[in-house]
This record gives sequence, C-alpha cells and structure tokens, in this order.
Amino acid sequence: MKLLVLGGGGREHALIWKLANEPEVTEIVCVPGNAGIARFARCIQGDLSSPKELLELARVENVDLTVVGPELPLSAGIADLFTSAGQLLFGPTRLAAELEFSKAFAKEFMTRHRIPTASYKICRAMESAQAVLTRGEFEYPIVIKADGLAAGKGVVVAPDRFTADQAIRTAMHGHRFGTAGSTLVLEEHLLGEEVSFFVLCDGRRSMPLPSAQDHKRIFDNDRGPNTGGMGAFAPSPRVTPQVASEVMDRIVEPVISGLRNEGREFRGFLYVGLMLTNDGPKVIEFNVRLGDPEAQVILPILEGALTPLLISAATGSLESSVNRFNKQVMVGVVLASAGYPGEYQTGKVINGLEQAVQMPGVFIFHAGTARQDDRIVTSGGRVLTVVGMGRDYAEAINRAYAAADVISFDGKYIRSDIGQKALDFQL
Repeated sequence: MKLLVLGGGGREHALIWKLANEPEVTEIVCVPGNAGIARFARCIQGDLSSPKELLELARVENVDLTVVGPELPLSAGIADLFTSAGQLLFGPTRLAAELEFSKAFAKEFMTRHRIPTASYKICRAMESAQAVLTRGEFEYPIVIKADGLAAGKGVVVAPDRFTADQAIRTAMHGHRFGTAGSTLVLEEHLLGEEVSFFVLCDGRRSMPLPSAQDHKRIFDNDRGPNTGGMGAFAPSPRVTPQVASEVMDRIVEPVISGLRNEGREFRGFLYVGLMLTNDGPKVIEFNVRLGDPEAQVILPILEGALTPLLISAATGSLESSVNRFNKQVMVGVVLASAGYPGEYQTGKVINGLEQAVQMPGVFIFHAGTARQDDRIVTSGGRVLTVVGMGRDYAEAINRAYAAADVISFDGKYIRSDIGQKALDFQL
C-alpha cells in the first residue's frame, strides 16, 4: 500500500515513523516533509493550502490512502475534494473540521448538544468585546480566543482588565492573527488540570487513544506566552478509566452523533482539550487532528498496526474493539529556537543527533529541520521533540533530558520541567 502523508512537523514524523514500520505499507510520499521524515519517506514540495494540487499529486503518485496531519488542508476542504474524486483520504470534511477552525461554531455547537464547557460570549466587534469587560461578565483571569486558526497561539489568558483590553485591541484592531482574530470568544477561566483526550472516529463509532498532557507556555511553571507546545507526556495519570468513560459518554459520543445529525459526519482524529474541574471534565477546545507534540508521545504507546485503523475510519467501517497500548510511559521535550514563539533565526547546524538517537529508550522526531549539504540545520521555531520511554515517568523524564542534552545548536531552548506534573500527581 502506498501512502501520501501531508505535513512537515513532529506530528507527521511520528505518524510516518509508525506507518513505515507496518507490513501493509510499501512506500510513503510526504508533502513537504523535513530532514527526519526523509529517512522514511520521499519528500516532495507542495502547497498544503491547495487541495487541487494535492489531489493531482495523489493521482500522479497513484497512492492508496492520503493521511492529513495538520489542520490547514482540512480547513481548505481537501477531504471533500478527494471524496468527490474517489480518492481515499483520512481526515474530516470541511464542515466537520469547523469544530476546530471556528471557536465560535464549536461553542455554539456545544451549547446545542449540552456538552460541558466554559461559559462564553462571542464578539464580532471590538466594541462588543470591550463591553463584556466593562460589564464585568467574567472574573479575572479571563480567556480570550481568536475564532479562527492561529497556529496554536491565538489564546490569551488575561489576568487583569489592562491585559484583556490589549489582547482584544491587538487581535481585532492590530490584526495580529489576520482574519482569524476578527471574531473573538471571551470565556470564563476554568480551574483544574488540563489534559488532552484523543479518539479515532469513523463518523459513527469512536476508539479511544492514549491521553496526554501538553505544556503550552514557553517558560517553566507554565509562564509566558502560549506556543504550539513545548513538550508533553502520555498517558495522563489523571485520566483514570472512570474519567475516560465519563469523557466518552458526556462529550465524545454527543459530539460524534451531533455532527452526524447536522450533516457533518466526522471521520478522523478528534482531539478533545479538557479541563478536569471539580464539576467534572469540561471542553476547552477541539482539534480535528492529532496534537503536536502529543502525537510524538502517543504513537509510540500504540501496539499493532495503525494503517488498517486509518483505512477503517476513512471508509466508515471502524470496529468497536479497544485498541491495544503498551505499558510504557512517554515524555517528550521540545527543543526550540531562541526567540520562539516570536521571531527566531534558522539555518543553525544541529549536532549530536546520531549519538542521541542511539541512546536506549529514546525517539527523536523532527519538526523544524532541513538538510543543507551534508548537515541538518534548523528551519523552524520548534526544531525537535526528544521522547524518552520508561517504565515510569521518572525514567522517561531522565531519558528525554539526557538525550536532549546531547543535542546542540546555536540558540537551543528547552523547558526544564516537562513531565513534572506527572511526578507531582504520583506524590
């Protein structure tokens, strides 16, 4: 079976690493890929925002299945176009994907289907957003979200009126997120532990995957601006079988049935960002693909082949059997470029990769890397995810950081507390 995988980050590297080792897969083509992906797949440059270009590539390459990694092709309607052309693709339609690329739609959808979430206001003008602050409708801190796609950086947790007002002005008047910030969702700040819950869906049935916890803030102890994710661990010790059952019953199943009833049948990975509050799990956000860096710590836990599951989900024939997970835990540390999530430099030579990848219980997934002559250099803000595997979180943390220390490039930045929440929970 020949696969086409779309994307060029750590999530796609982890997906391709998993798929390339499966007996059903004979060849993988990736658009655009990166230096690490190139070890497993033939990388081709292409426009991820152009479904027509990608469909033509799938036809020319005669691929059997296309797997979409990032959200951009999904928001552009690639699943709709491929389906109309009789080309098999794993990923939701544009209408179903609106669950991620419109925070306003997601909030209104959850209200219609009685899915637990934070209270909110949708504001389509700066004056109406500022009026919410003036009326004091929410206590501080208040959460301010850009409605559209903003590369994981469209959320501000404002501790006071001044910060909230600045966030609103920057998004709606300063156009920091482009059209994505022309509508804002203001919502209450939920208290609890944040976790990521993943399921594989075929439109009617869903299969739970390992849970995870992400570290989105740039600095230790969850300080500083949001990023695309500075590290993750899996599974989350807070997602007990009881919690998982509650999430499936009160959130996942109503989402899948609600989308189907609204003509938005969902086939793909559903990512449910949750806050575990004193009143039970509540939805913070939905994504319609695997998370990054969560994919890098989830996929090594899966036992058995992933390819047949993707095909079953894409064709609406997923069996209700429970997936198999191994008993290891994973901790992934992101190595970022200095300045990220703001401005950063690229083209920095990366050293120590070969030594690090040979260390026991270590996986290295590339994100912002490229090959320059015979060297691998940085090409993005998040450069690598170094994953440590262990029998417990302490062992996984030690392995991840030991390998991260071996790797060097000018301006390398990492958080030093990835996985600490798992250790604290066990105390």
